[in-house]
Amino acid sequence: MESLIKISNLNIGYDRIPVLQNVNLEIREQDFIGVIGPNGGGKTTLLKAILGLLKPFSGTIEFRKDLNGKKKPIGYLPQVKHIDRKFPITVFDVVRSGSIMEGAAKSKTIIKDRVEQLLDEMGVSNIRNKAIGELSGGQMQRVFLCRALLSDPKVLILDEPDTFVDNRFEGELYERLRRLNEEIAIVLVSHDVGTISSYVKTIACVNGDLHYHLSNHISQEQLDGYNCPIQVISHGEIPHTVLKHHH
Repeated sequence: MESLIKISNLNIGYDRIPVLQNVNLEIREQDFIGVIGPNGGGKTTLLKAILGLLKPFSGTIEFRKDLNGKKKPIGYLPQVKHIDRKFPITVFDVVRSGSIMEGAAKSKTIIKDRVEQLLDEMGVSNIRNKAIGELSGGQMQRVFLCRALLSDPKVLILDEPDTFVDNRFEGELYERLRRLNEEIAIVLVSHDVGTISSYVKTIACVNGDLHYHLSNHISQEQLDGYNCPIQVISHGEIPHTVLKHHH
């Protein structure tokens, strides 16, 4: 099966200082990849590279031919903490702005109908006219997931979507992602190895480089071997994770 996205020998960072070195990864149809690693290890840098927001020092990021246009069908859900709550924009317009990733132009009516459909499916149609700054963390995640899905992406990228959300919505989110994965590939960045291991299919450990694990079950010994300083702890039937100290 041809890869949707193929990353080869990627070296990337900021101001000539490398953050990730010699990274290789392939994203295929219906992949569900959990990306884990410590703060500062390069997880967000990897996402920026895929999204075209950061130019590599060397190496390549290749997209399948039908995805290789100016507007790539990639949906992106950013971290809520990085969203400017003071920006004067309504929920409806936030979701509608996701149409800029469309490879082909659609009529305003088609886009409006799709926005309404997504807001309804996500249970936030009642706040469509609210300012983005008035929303809770969970509502914000719902709205930006609608935005990410508006362009009917082939790949959905989520940067720590379980931050600042309530437990109820976290469960709903992951179940929705499981259903979406029947049609699209998903790349999910998270610190919570215990939770995501129930949903992802494979795991990429990122800490200066990348180790790809062909399973959703990963042991502490494997994490240590991958130089990924995350500790996995289980309490009864509910898994938890904490980060070790790292420098």
